[in-house]
Amino acid sequence: MELFDTHCHLDVAAFDPDRDSVLAAARAAGVRHLLIPAITRAGWEGVWALCAGDPDLYPAIGLHPVLLEEHDPQQDLLALEDFVRERRPAAIGEIGLDFQLRELDRARQQALFEAQLAIAEREGLPVVVHVRKAHDAVLATLQRYKLPGGVCHAFNGSLQQAARYRELGFRLGFGGMLTLPNARHLRELATRLPLSDLVLETDAPDMSGAAHRYQRNSPQWLPEVLDVLAELRPETREAIARQTSANALAVLAAGRVGA
Repeated sequence: MELFDTHCHLDVAAFDPDRDSVLAAARAAGVRHLLIPAITRAGWEGVWALCAGDPDLYPAIGLHPVLLEEHDPQQDLLALEDFVRERRPAAIGEIGLDFQLRELDRARQQALFEAQLAIAEREGLPVVVHVRKAHDAVLATLQRYKLPGGVCHAFNGSLQQAARYRELGFRLGFGGMLTLPNARHLRELATRLPLSDLVLETDAPDMSGAAHRYQRNSPQWLPEVLDVLAELRPETREAIARQTSANALAVLAAGRVGA
């Protein structure tokens, strides 16, 4: 089996001591593909360098809403457009809206989100979306842009919201939180949604699952998410692995049309 981790911050400092061995362990566990989203302008070059020369590592470049105070909207957006046009990453992300953190200005988040979606639309690239307590606002925004789709990271919305993402060409990310026994809502979603909607992710080094609580998360633990999905759903473990990886590759392939 070959799995696709659609959200892994392998570039961050937490992996500086042993990045190569972490990636080797992930590959040994069957995790062949990884999408690595940058979250600030300062991180773009590092993500790009990490993915260079490895066709199974996919760079995504963006400005994360939670780090709003670290961005210079005018200069960083100009730099983002130049970077994307010159190098063409696999996706734009991690971008989105976070309404859980009340100290984050919603109007500024919205403006930053829209500006990055406009770049994605012009370049025909998919997006990797961060959403917390803001699904309706994100969906209302996404539907104003013509995008080739994308991934909704760490999805925890409703079945109705999932259907709206589907109509816009988005897949829904499920990770380590699904392995927690009390994650009833996530487990219901993972059971009831079509398999064609789902992709796997770790969000490493964050959001570690039940077997690794309070430890640095790792892409090598992605099969544990697959195991829970196989317990919840009628499909075999192999079929889920094959389909979720195909779902992820289809999203990224859509951004390569006409590239």
